[in-house]
Amino acid sequence: MSRTWPTAFATTAALTVFAAGLLIGGNTLEGWGLAARWTARVGFPIFLAAYLASSLVKLAPAPWSRALLRDRRWWGLGFAASHTVHFVALVVATSLNPEPRSIASLIPGGIAYVFILLMALTSSKAAMRALGRNWKRLHSTGIHVIWLIYTLAYAKRIPVPETRLIGMTMTALALTALALRLAARRKRPVSAFA
Repeated sequence: MSRTWPTAFATTAALTVFAAGLLIGGNTLEGWGLAARWTARVGFPIFLAAYLASSLVKLAPAPWSRALLRDRRWWGLGFAASHTVHFVALVVATSLNPEPRSIASLIPGGIAYVFILLMALTSSKAAMRALGRNWKRLHSTGIHVIWLIYTLAYAKRIPVPETRLIGMTMTALALTALALRLAARRKRPVSAFA
């Protein structure tokens, strides 16, 4: 199997829920809203795979965690692909909504998309060599910014009864992921191919 399968999987999953949202929605606005929501939710575990890859191989060195780390680039590119599908759904849903969103509410997501684009464009060995230490700074900052925006987006759903369950579940997953990364920092590094 090609090592690029995580990217194909992520893209297929995003396109599937995108289509499902459009089909299930009771009207055009609801369909695009569901497509935007569901593609964001599908992207989250894909993001977590990339976010946790190096930490999991330190905490639980095993064939599965080494494979996850080995394929981290493809999980990251899969997240970028799935979030491109999300971006299309979100833009259309926002343009159809009679209650326009404020510019301030669009800034966090805009920042995340800048990092997603920069990280996708620099996900190669050539980019790593060209950027040197700045490559690690870019990717480390970017992945934490995306984590923070996801976490805040889900945490703000907790006070609303209709979205409390999804908000609590996803926020708990995000905080658990951060706890795993912090725990992994205390352990000595383990080679991905050891």
